[in-house]
Amino acid sequence: MSTTDKSPQSSGSAVAGAQRLLDRPLASYQLVLGTTALLLGLGLIMVLSASSVLSLQVYGNSFAIVQRQLVLAVVGLAGAYAVTRIPMTLLRRLILPGLLVSIALTLATFIPGVGVEVNGNTNWIPVAAGFRLQPSEFLKLTLVLWIADHYARRQKHLDNPRLVLLPMTLVAGFCAALVVAQNDLGTALVLFAVIVGMLWVVGLPGRFLGAIVAFVGVLLVFFVATAPHRVARMLSFLNPMADPDKDGYQAVHAMMGFARGGFGGVGLGGSRQKWGSLPEAHTDFILAVVGEELGLLGSLVVLVLFVLLAVAGVRIATRSRDPFARYAAAGVTIWITAQAAINIAMVLGLLPVIGIPLPLLSYGGSSVLVTLVGCGVLLRCATTEPGAARALAAGKARRARSSAARRR
Repeated sequence: MSTTDKSPQSSGSAVAGAQRLLDRPLASYQLVLGTTALLLGLGLIMVLSASSVLSLQVYGNSFAIVQRQLVLAVVGLAGAYAVTRIPMTLLRRLILPGLLVSIALTLATFIPGVGVEVNGNTNWIPVAAGFRLQPSEFLKLTLVLWIADHYARRQKHLDNPRLVLLPMTLVAGFCAALVVAQNDLGTALVLFAVIVGMLWVVGLPGRFLGAIVAFVGVLLVFFVATAPHRVARMLSFLNPMADPDKDGYQAVHAMMGFARGGFGGVGLGGSRQKWGSLPEAHTDFILAVVGEELGLLGSLVVLVLFVLLAVAGVRIATRSRDPFARYAAAGVTIWITAQAAINIAMVLGLLPVIGIPLPLLSYGGSSVLVTLVGCGVLLRCATTEPGAARALAAGKARRARSSAARRR
């Protein structure tokens, strides 16, 4: 048989094999677990590389910044594990208190002497040992879970647009307004994406959804137009080379990083931009360092991992029979995907510069902690897919028997 005769057969076999893997009860669970682990591991490596010079200059220790990230990542992993172990009913009972605490902490940032301003955004609270808490990060997760729980309780009434919109839009709009008042338009944009996305998920009619999208668009234009620094960012976005030494500085140096990296990159640790040329190299613009050190290939790996995480989240949301799990998986997926898309588009010059981290990759203790717990929620929701809980129990039983056999 010729090579051309074998090719379609081989391709068909590969597709069938992939389909069999995806049909397994734990496929979504394993996708979330694998992509989260890879993104977190790559993120810690890139934070170390991107922050080493700044860390040495500021703290006299090249590992100081990544050590902080590692501590919060461990706390986040513990939180994610706890979420996967607790009953769904207990998780749902904790949602409202969690949302109220997140709102209270966000309000606390407006108290003089409590809130800390960083780069024009007053959205931090000092904790201890140099660590700072960003309540708006916790607000993302608790709001997503509250919306999911709210719609799960109203499952039988979601054909009524008024009950779909109220009180969800009032509560979520209030949370977004608090974040806007902190001058954190990036986080507010993610919250707006969650609101619109969840309204679409529950089936709000198109005319109402279009009106909501138009209203959010008008709000964003208003917030940009009434802040001179945001107007400057918008003008710089349209033509960054018009002012490459000021408003267009970050965008231009991000492009330089990608250009220097080419296809294969200059090698891990070889970035020039992290030596001070690119502001926020280890936080909002870490993808530019990935592009410089690991090249187009490394950047595509990051994109593929986020796509796989989104695919897993969509699978959980569409396959789960539990209404809360379905809405929670959809909400967490919208949140993480929207934030990743906004950050990536910003670094690539497709959106104006907006201060927002790349989930699991950028430096930011609150961000990595909350995102890991969000991924834990996805894992917990994945166990509600048909056959998933039974497959997990069978796997644990096999491991227990194997461990007992080795002890003998």
